[in-house]
Amino acid sequence: QVRLVESGGGLVQSGGSLTLSCAASGRFIRINAMDWYRQAPGKGREPVATITTGGSTNYADSVKGRFTISRDSAKNMVYLQMNSLKPEDTAIYYCKAAGLTTWYHPPDDYWGQGTQVTVSS
Repeated sequence: QVRLVESGGGLVQSGGSLTLSCAASGRFIRINAMDWYRQAPGKGREPVATITTGGSTNYADSVKGRFTISRDSAKNMVYLQMNSLKPEDTAIYYCKAAGLTTWYHPPDDYWGQGTQVTVSS
């Protein structure tokens, strides 16, 4: 019931910047917390940043001070501003959202299809 579509990935040189966007659509009552995860080649999926409905944020230590997560709740969108990118940031970046689709069940987690970010050295 919640569809997430990421955009904004691409190829960037080390030290560069990219901004990822994720749009939520479908039939839901509310989107709660929204997150960005990433999965590098040969590695597991790891959390990058999260933002609550109240705007509280949390970041992985590896991206603190370089990445900023934000959201536009009116548009059901979440963003990830990535600065000072490093080759080790290369990964597929996924958006995750906790979507409330009925008052009779807790929110479920929904995932986007991912967007590739490649940082060249």
